[in-house]
Amino acid sequence: MTTSLFISDLHLDPGRPQGIQLFDDFICQKAQAADQLFILGDLFEYWLGDDASRHCGYQSIAESLATLSSHNTEVYLMHGNRDFLLGEGFTSHFAGQLLPDPSKITLGENNVLLMHGDSLCTDDVAHQQFREQSRNPEWQKAILAKSILEREELARQLRIQSMQGNAEKAEAIMDVNPSAVKSMMEEQQVRLLIHGHTHRTAIHNFQLNGIAVHRIVLGDWYKKGNYLIHDENGFRLMSFPDDAVLSTLSNSAIEAERLSAEAHPA
Repeated sequence: MTTSLFISDLHLDPGRPQGIQLFDDFICQKAQAADQLFILGDLFEYWLGDDASRHCGYQSIAESLATLSSHNTEVYLMHGNRDFLLGEGFTSHFAGQLLPDPSKITLGENNVLLMHGDSLCTDDVAHQQFREQSRNPEWQKAILAKSILEREELARQLRIQSMQGNAEKAEAIMDVNPSAVKSMMEEQQVRLLIHGHTHRTAIHNFQLNGIAVHRIVLGDWYKKGNYLIHDENGFRLMSFPDDAVLSTLSNSAIEAERLSAEAHPA
């Protein structure tokens, strides 16, 4: 069976070299042995454009990912709310593939929905307004037309605004909206959703139209690494480098639920 790894919200920053070293160790010790690595947004603390990667000290990260090609590990990236300007100029360094948000993949017998997760935080109106603006191709084109120094200043201002805004928001507002989650899973016709963004590592099991469904939330990498592995043993949320098991979801449980859902459609 294919071994797949999922990570999100690493927020890699040259100003925090210990985070980059932790990522490099993960690539060497874990990702090289996997068939697929999915990075579900916010790999970087900020991204000024593919043309600025060397200037910002991010080239070593591309080189680290490039080692996976020689080990036949496929790399998939999704935009987050920090690295929405990331493009094929970066992924071409390691034969990576950009995924739209959301994306549906197949793991074993199951369809799985992958998202960064911020679009599900519908109670955070200010963030949704910025998300719509930052995904606008004309807005992105205008930003990329600025000098790298101008983009650096804009990124600095946006980070300050984000920190100030988050400090004033209730915790619940920055989490996903349950109705938005259910609507998305119904629309995409999936029983398993994997996302990041909220940094609230967990496996949530709930009912949707009388059918058991699951939502797996990936953790951040500020203090230690967090990743999800899927193989013949099912899903396991893990921490790195200690490899502590945080939560599990077995393949057999999902398979039994899938067969039950097929026998008793909603």
